[in-house]
Amino acid sequence: MAMQNLPAKLYRTDQVRELDRIAIQEFGIAGIELMSRAGYEVFQLLRNKCPNALSVAVFCGAGNNAGDGYIIARLALEAGLNVCVYSLVNPENIKGDALTAYQCYVEANGTIIPFNQVAFIDADVIVDALLGTGLDRPVSGLYALAIQSINNSLALVIAVDNPSGLNMDTGNIMGSAVKADYTVTFIALKQGLFTGQAADYCGEIFYASLAVPEALFHAFRPSVVRVVKSLLPRRAHCSHKGDYGHVLVVGGDFGYSGAARLAGEAALRVGAGLVSIATRSAHAGVMNLGRPELMCHGVDSANQLAALLEKATVILIGPGLGQSDWAKELFMATLKAQKPLLIDADGLNLLAQSPIANPGWILTPHPGEAARLLNCSTASIQKDRFAAVLAIQAKYEGVVVLKGSGTLISSNYQCAVSNTGNPGMASGGMGDVLSGVISGLLAQGLSLKDAAQQGVFAHGYAADLAANKDGGRGLLASDLMPYLRQWNL
Repeated sequence: MAMQNLPAKLYRTDQVRELDRIAIQEFGIAGIELMSRAGYEVFQLLRNKCPNALSVAVFCGAGNNAGDGYIIARLALEAGLNVCVYSLVNPENIKGDALTAYQCYVEANGTIIPFNQVAFIDADVIVDALLGTGLDRPVSGLYALAIQSINNSLALVIAVDNPSGLNMDTGNIMGSAVKADYTVTFIALKQGLFTGQAADYCGEIFYASLAVPEALFHAFRPSVVRVVKSLLPRRAHCSHKGDYGHVLVVGGDFGYSGAARLAGEAALRVGAGLVSIATRSAHAGVMNLGRPELMCHGVDSANQLAALLEKATVILIGPGLGQSDWAKELFMATLKAQKPLLIDADGLNLLAQSPIANPGWILTPHPGEAARLLNCSTASIQKDRFAAVLAIQAKYEGVVVLKGSGTLISSNYQCAVSNTGNPGMASGGMGDVLSGVISGLLAQGLSLKDAAQQGVFAHGYAADLAANKDGGRGLLASDLMPYLRQWNL
């Protein structure tokens, strides 16, 4: 999902509706003026992205979203394009500012055709102005057919404010949704544009403030923030390895030694001063053959782990840990160490079996592990990822990273979303690299929140560099290693 330089603050739909009301009632900006500005912004994008377009089809429903559509249609008509509006409602049902916009289009001799399961839409560009942000039930009937027609078209698709059918609070589709090439969203960014299924439906996201005053936003704290890159301070020339922390990775049961190995190297690649790995004795002698900087120790019991725990600045437990008696013994010893801690993979599954809270850790579940932490289904996690990450953080405390498209990071202070990364990351070992990255940043003195947020950003950024332009198919977790160093440039 490509994006311009967007604002960092995101809002729920109820907050955006209130912002819209304040702009009109308290700042005196007429509703039709906001609608006209919105239509103008979309039309300008249309001309910019598709300068050779000769024909435009605009799909309109009944609300203010449709009003924006009628403004766009009139501007396109006045510019000499061949324009047709497909209406899904009787014009008599259009009210308020949307009615004014409709009447202006009609007065300009605009063409309106009642939509009735059009088999083929003959247009260079389709403008989706069907459903606004207030959708509260699955799309059905004529609207579902219209969405299907739009998605079956070969035309370039621009969504007005949001792709119709996409829930702007959760990022999930409501039965069906328009797949847009571009989405132009207004006044404030909606949180649902950046996680869940949104990346497959929004295309490139553009933001138009509609020139509302900055003071408008003083009424609300954003519900979510987008993670932006924050560079680490330059290192002093006289520094040494002890200044940048010692990460201990605990894991690598039989058959899973690679997970601990990936996590360990990732921690080094983002700048940890030292990395040790506590693993099965059978692995310890060979695990660092390709990366001799890793200090690998055979650990068969909690007693053997104690000295390593004492030396560590940060502990990462879980990559390749398994759930054997060996794993459980090391897990319990690690919990007692009273050190900054990151729990991933099977460490999370063991935690789910005996839940406790700890303000001093970071948890990094994927949706399946998140479901076990909350004792629910994976589907319920994905239904509302924001609610899920907040629930896990409330139950277990610390900082929680809910992985996926639009990874969420929740702490006591804020909920954040990161949009670096690509589909090529859907391969084994990526989560191990992420846990190593976060641990390495934590070891260098970043707070739990900052290490989690910047770690997620850096991990996805490195994957984007590694994937280059091929979409990432065949991308390996180890391919990220050379690029992790570039995140902080």
